[in-house]
Amino acid sequence: MLTITEEAALQIRRAAEGEGEEATLRIAARRVEDGSIDYGLGFDRTRPGDTRVPFQGVVVVVAPDSRELLEGTTIDFVEMAPGDLRFIFAAQAVEVAP
Repeated sequence: MLTITEEAALQIRRAAEGEGEEATLRIAARRVEDGSIDYGLGFDRTRPGDTRVPFQGVVVVVAPDSRELLEGTTIDFVEMAPGDLRFIFAAQAVEVAP
């Protein structure tokens, strides 16, 4: 389905420390009018129909309508510029036959 790098998992675990018990991270994706994909993440609870997967000490849930859009996506945590740290979503390139 998707991959979370070690650095992203570390940052998520740090953020989860204030969430109490077992923090569950929801990762979502939706296609917008121009064809691009908007991604989001936040702590949430598991809902019926969710896919629930543990990644490096992080419990991730994905709703059915986001699964296909997240297939092959890698989530990383990088420094874009000095002091500008962000989660980034990198989708796997799909080759289209002519």
